[in-house]
Amino acid sequence: MLRLFVALDLTAEIRQRLAGLGGGVPGARWTEPSNLHLTLRFIGEVPDDQAMDIDAALAELRAPAFSLTFDGVGVFGTGRRARVLWAGVERNEALAHLQAKVESAVVRCGLPAEERKFSPHITLARLKDPPADRIGRFLSDRGLFRAGPMAVEHVTLYRSHLGNGGAVYEALREYPLGSVE
Repeated sequence: MLRLFVALDLTAEIRQRLAGLGGGVPGARWTEPSNLHLTLRFIGEVPDDQAMDIDAALAELRAPAFSLTFDGVGVFGTGRRARVLWAGVERNEALAHLQAKVESAVVRCGLPAEERKFSPHITLARLKDPPADRIGRFLSDRGLFRAGPMAVEHVTLYRSHLGNGGAVYEALREYPLGSVE
């Protein structure tokens, strides 16, 4: 069994800018800069043969390359139930189109459709019982964050290895984007 997800890689410059947002929130487990990415579709545990089908479906993906701008920060959850700090992405039709194509490819391989609406973001930290005032300060102090544009020229299939120190992500294959023919 392989635990998989499809994501966009980030440039070293964008990773550095995002990592610079960290700190100041007790109870936050900050994402390692090397693990920062934008998830297009979490797949989860699949058998090897289904992983090969997903690889083949993603290899057939046709979508144009585009640029992405990162914009603002936010939180999933509220008050003491806040669970994730994230960096946002400026509205981008090319990103939405690409994500829909990835979703369609994964569903064709026999996985159920994702029920949640796609909300593009980069997870900065996972939270456990954070002080609400510190979350508010984090959002206020970093709310004007902007980075990019960043060229998006490929999609990556990742394997996630879970361990005591957190997940380690292994890039399995990159699928280039280009002009739709």
